[in-house]
Amino acid sequence: MTETGKKSVTYLTIGAEEAGQRLDNYLVRQCKGVPRSHLYRILRGGEVRVNKKRSTADYRVQEGDSIRLPPLRVAERPPLAEIEAAAQARVVLPILFEDAALLVIDKPAGIAVHGGSGVSFGVIETLRQQRPEARFLELAHRLDRETSGVLLIGKKRSALNKLHDMFREAGQLADKRYLMLVRGRWMNPLQQVKLPLHKYLTESGERRVRVDAGQGKPSHTVFRLLARWPRFSLLEGQLKTGRTHQLRVHLAHLGYPILGDEKYGDFALNKALQKEGLKRMALHAARMECPHPLEADKRLTLTAPLPEPLQRFIRHLDATGARDFSAEHLPEGLARPVSGNVVS
Repeated sequence: MTETGKKSVTYLTIGAEEAGQRLDNYLVRQCKGVPRSHLYRILRGGEVRVNKKRSTADYRVQEGDSIRLPPLRVAERPPLAEIEAAAQARVVLPILFEDAALLVIDKPAGIAVHGGSGVSFGVIETLRQQRPEARFLELAHRLDRETSGVLLIGKKRSALNKLHDMFREAGQLADKRYLMLVRGRWMNPLQQVKLPLHKYLTESGERRVRVDAGQGKPSHTVFRLLARWPRFSLLEGQLKTGRTHQLRVHLAHLGYPILGDEKYGDFALNKALQKEGLKRMALHAARMECPHPLEADKRLTLTAPLPEPLQRFIRHLDATGARDFSAEHLPEGLARPVSGNVVS
């Protein structure tokens, strides 16, 4: 470990392009290599000052704010940095939509949205390397590392702030739909799930979420049954709130864990399914409808087709055990089985 900069406090001044973002997010971007847990610790301890006063993580920095940082320690660059940079440059990030305000990609599974927590680079670092001329590229929201699908990136601070406001709206101005394969035979064509979720840290410091009636925040998901086989079901999940790991924890709590989920899933089943060809978590951000952040009269419909590995596993399920339910309207890439397999 090596200290960054001088062995003294550092003062930073917020510019116009930085204004409007949360203080914790600003610090993460400024303090590359510093663990998030350490940044939150110095925030709670009052070592970070805004205009000479203590502040909270959710404070939104304003142009002209003076930020005081204590001396920080960051990890040295890994010796394979050059090799990793070359690999980063080869990462393919399919573009679903782009204009002057935002960029929408189809994030591959297995790539984090940002570097950190043992990952040297993520989607946002890759985009910045591949587009060195871009003045501004920031994540508008997050997807878990093993989740694929629709991901929005702001290209202007004004657009990013609007997107953040939109995703915070209680009524969810953004209609987010996910596809997932789960263990078990889901029976209800439509099911509302309202279970409060609480974030906590394990003894090892890993972030987890659980259903907790006492400490949890209100969380609402709408699930629709799309297809069903003897052992598994295909669901669409519509987020009405945007809690961390909401879909994964709601389903695991109900006894229908997502296939391939290494945090909340059926670990023995996950291992067995690798031999059947499923080598990733079966969760995909398939569709998002939302207002354009800077054009009030424009609404965006953004879709990412189900990745081929998941389509291939569904074909495997059709070949090894006939569907006994198939919804009338199926997303792209989910063809109905051969006539005679469906009993509805």
